[in-house]
Amino acid sequence: MLASLPSRSEEVIVASELTRSYRGGPPAVERLSLTIRRGEVFALLGPNGAGKTTTLRMLSALIEPTEGRVEVLGIDTRDQRRIDEIHNSLGILPEVAGLYESLTAYRNLQFFGRLHGLSDSTIADRARTLLTAFGIWDRRDEKIETFSKGMKQKVAVARAVLHDPPCLILDEPVSGLDPEAAKTLRDFILEQRRLGKTIVLSTHNLDDADRLSDRVAILRSRLLALDTPARLKERLFDRVVVVDLARPDDGAATIARAAGAQQARVEGRRLILELENAEERLPDLVERLVRSGYRIIYVQPVVRTLEEVYLKLLESEGVAGG
Repeated sequence: MLASLPSRSEEVIVASELTRSYRGGPPAVERLSLTIRRGEVFALLGPNGAGKTTTLRMLSALIEPTEGRVEVLGIDTRDQRRIDEIHNSLGILPEVAGLYESLTAYRNLQFFGRLHGLSDSTIADRARTLLTAFGIWDRRDEKIETFSKGMKQKVAVARAVLHDPPCLILDEPVSGLDPEAAKTLRDFILEQRRLGKTIVLSTHNLDDADRLSDRVAILRSRLLALDTPARLKERLFDRVVVVDLARPDDGAATIARAAGAQQARVEGRRLILELENAEERLPDLVERLVRSGYRIIYVQPVVRTLEEVYLKLLESEGVAGG
């Protein structure tokens, strides 16, 4: 059964002032605080060495923080008496799949299912459902060593959710997969969210993070930003709107500035605007252009990407993304 969530809140994971150092070196993660809520996809982004995997391991109670604390479903991960309860509440996909290559796909699931205390009949039902969903049920009796990377990843994801945990922690779930396998896993993540699961994932694929995530945290040892992709774009970039005019001239830019545009310039047939409160100001601006005799072909906002947000934040830190 799905583990019950604490009635006091929607909080699934709460991290407070997390710091983790290795062998006396500089912190891999420094004073990280965040809250992850029920039913959301939460992505960790950052360059190599930014502390994403270390963070996932602390959130999963696989390693202890040097300082700070983590609560999973209201349980302090430092409480060793309840560590099995925490691990049964989580479905963990590590960066390396960690399957037994000499065992079949089904035997791998059976082995890990028994570790979680599942009966063989429950394992059989869940394995059939998951491997069928991933399109590999007919290969359940073949050894993992014969599988492609994408197939191995599907088995590893099936293992992570076999015991039906309320929270999934996925480290680079689609890294290195072909487009078909990657789409299968992206669709599976969205389906798990629809079912009310919480998904925490680390990824270098910023397009995936933009499409899948409700909120993202951008790390470089410490937290640089945490918000929805849309709000991060709004916070870091002015709203840019393109107005395609049949016969533009500099007079159109003058009208736009008088109507409240912070910046306005003409490039070819396009009037490029930087506009705060575009929803309020744009209708009046367009009306003034029309009244002045300008013929408008289309009006289109410039949509920023999460990649632009990511690179701008890293640039402000003096590093290149990677």
